[in-house]
Amino acid sequence: MIRLLLIFILINGCQNNQTNYNPFIPDIDFERVININLPVYDDLKFNGGSVKIDGIGVCGIILFNFNNDIIAWESCDPNHKKINSCPSLTVEGVQAKCICENNLYSLATGQILNEFSSNYPLIRYMTERIGNTIRIYN
Repeated sequence: MIRLLLIFILINGCQNNQTNYNPFIPDIDFERVININLPVYDDLKFNGGSVKIDGIGVCGIILFNFNNDIIAWESCDPNHKKINSCPSLTVEGVQAKCICENNLYSLATGQILNEFSSNYPLIRYMTERIGNTIRIYN
């Protein structure tokens, strides 16, 4: 019994939440709660809908409805060495695009779609849905 407990502690203690550290975008703490009943967030009520919000994260965030799960992405291009050298990503349907280097990212997975030599996917922030409110935090 003690062996099983020790194995369980070792397995759970070695897990890491951060999958791919990005040295270009600082890791900041924030929390914001939004009410998706407000008209500005109407697109989030539909699968594939997205909303961009400035003033959260480093360059703002992109919220994306993927099968009624709201995903939050940092809107800085994760493959720019200088984050202020280019405007934040723009949303084009179910993709995010960097207008400076034409990097294209999937809003469903965060993976880059057109450049396989880039190192970093989009940075994902945590979300929690409670009724009609969404808590976004890091």
